[in-house]
Amino acid sequence: MVINIDKIPKEGLSVSRDFEFLSVDLVEEDTAFLSPAHAECVVSKAGDEIWIKGRLTARLSFICSRCLSPFEFPVDSSFDLVYLPEELGLMKEELEKDDLGQAFYQDNQIDLREIILEQLNLTFPMKPLCSEDCEGICAVCGKVRRNGDCGCQVKGEDPRLGKLKNFVREKN
Repeated sequence: MVINIDKIPKEGLSVSRDFEFLSVDLVEEDTAFLSPAHAECVVSKAGDEIWIKGRLTARLSFICSRCLSPFEFPVDSSFDLVYLPEELGLMKEELEKDDLGQAFYQDNQIDLREIILEQLNLTFPMKPLCSEDCEGICAVCGKVRRNGDCGCQVKGEDPRLGKLKNFVREKN
């Protein structure tokens, strides 16, 4: 959805709609949409500045980084963004510390779809987990540990770590 800057009314433009994205558009691999991304936002104009304030909701399916099981990840995020004309960004010779968070639009247009996709990707955790206390999978048989004890016995320590362990003991 491309918004023409010149056609934004004085009272602002309210947008409430679903956005369909493909899983390949997302930064997290093995992610699937359980419901479309829904955004409700207000786009307003103050001089050359474009303000976009809104809320984004979606339901996604991630793969847990520890146990490799799929789990539902609800998204409910708010955003408040300011966009300036690209020409202002090109005129600046040096970015100041406060300018690093600024975004720019070009050709008097803003692609709201791209903004919503960016905001969606920003909500993703660095390491998706089905729960904070997920124990992962057994290193021997691969069984998911939350489904019960598999009875596997882990044999001693890894001999490759012996020298490191001795080094740490000597330091203390």
